[in-house]
Amino acid sequence: MTMDIPFIFELRPPDFIPSRFDNHIIRTLGSMEGQYLDQQAFASLLVEDDRVLYEVYETQRPHNSGELLNGVTFLHPGLVGDEYNMTKGHFHQVANTAEVYLCLKGQGYMVMENLQGEWAVEALLPGRVLYVPPFWAHRSVNSSLEEDLVFFFVYPGHAGHDYGTIERQGFRKLVLHSKAGPQIVDNPRWQPVKV
Repeated sequence: MTMDIPFIFELRPPDFIPSRFDNHIIRTLGSMEGQYLDQQAFASLLVEDDRVLYEVYETQRPHNSGELLNGVTFLHPGLVGDEYNMTKGHFHQVANTAEVYLCLKGQGYMVMENLQGEWAVEALLPGRVLYVPPFWAHRSVNSSLEEDLVFFFVYPGHAGHDYGTIERQGFRKLVLHSKAGPQIVDNPRWQPVKV
């Protein structure tokens, strides 16, 4: 198949693994160093097992304006201390590009913020579509301890990913596990971006 013709793929329940994909990316706990609040719990878990936190199945397209990059993410359940498993989170390198998510399975949250101090945390539930506007960083969180959070994503081909800003500053808000259910709290380790 060449890249300049239309193509299709299927996302069928119950597993939603795309019928066609080009890249299978695996992110382990070790790739999240410095991102979890409880660094001692992180270090202890990492010694035991550099477990898989999430997997991404991507369709290969050119990284050009006009193209739409897309794929499906499987964020596995689990905790690091009281914090749910989560993705790395990122701004886009081309900051004025947006992203769209369609939740297919599970439950969780999208944690978002911009450099002007605005933030939002939106629930991800099957069938819910989430639009992340330009200039907003975003990270997904699996608030289930039993099943994967699965979602389809699509974003402009030239957008790129800026993981470094989030690695340095973190997100303003965290989603923590409690007996009363998920709690959205301030991140005491958050640092504003130095411009």
